[in-house]
Amino acid sequence: MADFTMPSLGADMDEGTLVEWLVGPGDTVTKGDVVAVVETAKSTIEVECFDSGTVGALLVDPGTTVPVGTRMAVINTGTEPPAAVPAPAPAPAPAPAKQPTAPASELRAATGSTTTAAGDTVSTPLVRHLAEQKGIDLSSVHGSGKGGRITRSDVEHAPTEGPHRVKASPLARRLARSAGVDLGALRGTGQSGTIRADDVRAATAGPPAHAVQSEPARPSSATAEPAAPARAAIAALMSRANREIPHYYLSTKIDLAVAMAWMRDRNASRPVAERFVPAALLLKSVALAARQVPELNGYWKDGAFVPSHTLRLGVAVSLRGGGLVAPALTDADTMPLPELMATLKGLVSRARGGRLRASETADPTLTVTNLGDQGVEAVFGVIYPPQVALVGLGRVIEQPVAVNGMLTVHPTVTATLCADHRASDGATGARFLTSIDRLLQRPEEL
Repeated sequence: MADFTMPSLGADMDEGTLVEWLVGPGDTVTKGDVVAVVETAKSTIEVECFDSGTVGALLVDPGTTVPVGTRMAVINTGTEPPAAVPAPAPAPAPAPAKQPTAPASELRAATGSTTTAAGDTVSTPLVRHLAEQKGIDLSSVHGSGKGGRITRSDVEHAPTEGPHRVKASPLARRLARSAGVDLGALRGTGQSGTIRADDVRAATAGPPAHAVQSEPARPSSATAEPAAPARAAIAALMSRANREIPHYYLSTKIDLAVAMAWMRDRNASRPVAERFVPAALLLKSVALAARQVPELNGYWKDGAFVPSHTLRLGVAVSLRGGGLVAPALTDADTMPLPELMATLKGLVSRARGGRLRASETADPTLTVTNLGDQGVEAVFGVIYPPQVALVGLGRVIEQPVAVNGMLTVHPTVTATLCADHRASDGATGARFLTSIDRLLQRPEEL
């Protein structure tokens, strides 16, 4: 018997809202299967199961917000007889009819495999969730899977309703349909005006939806707009970091002439889609430097530095609607460069598409922020607690450098480090930046 609990999807997460169960009682699940969708202040995340067995009972209803660690479901692992489980509390309002929940095997099919029976065109919960998020009517989608089954790729490439489609979370759409609320009449408080479940609940608890159709009063110059939940969460975490962590800052300019020449030489024989980019070389050098200088890879907990025996390299990703997330590349120090490239590309795509997995959002041990693609030459960040360091990478630019007494022009990048003075000092930080420089002068070893 094992408990499935609300996971911690970041150091700043205290609670989460269950958006949807993707399994039902009696379904067989395997460790790593996606079983639920959870909404946090920053994004919507697909949560995996950490045990294999049979779903015994679902203890939390969709739409419920619960603290991290709350018991949400029971998994019968077969290691002991099933125990009596309390039934979930009834929902406050009747929910619309729900399609039968697909077993975990179908979830795996939705992410790539199409091994369902011929003629079965019913989409899996994961695909339905994606379609609802994009505002796509599945009845109008042609399935390319076996027997005409609708796959995740079909939904991702299906045309949407157009640029004026109301932005709303999947849970908000379901609540609006159940309560008969016109989403077009609501003002969203989420990222880029996205309508959240709380906005729908507020509309049903207050005046009728048609009462807010009139033009809202323009705020005076002294009235501030409330911060979006994602921005508020980031502000709270960064305020805590500035308040509690004694930062120190270092920077260095790194000559990339050797690394860029090596990269061009390797790319000449590689397909266009698989060619290396400077960001991959920079990330790999940071990962290897963290292995060489382990004093910066870990957490500050209970008044002491706790080193991590593995490397989870967080990559700060800016979201299209504003805000950012920092999913992690696990074991980036041992990952071959081509694999790191592919993993990084998939991680950024899922982050911006709102499809991150819980395992990708667990606390990184060291974070990198790269604003080079935004034209920034140097970036000095703020440490994500409980981490003890953050690396900043700027734009690769051509600059004059002196080589053997001769002035020439080489591609260079400014690498910065902000670190926690409780866990390390400037000498340690200097060794770390020097290691990055030394590694980039030997790109064949990356």
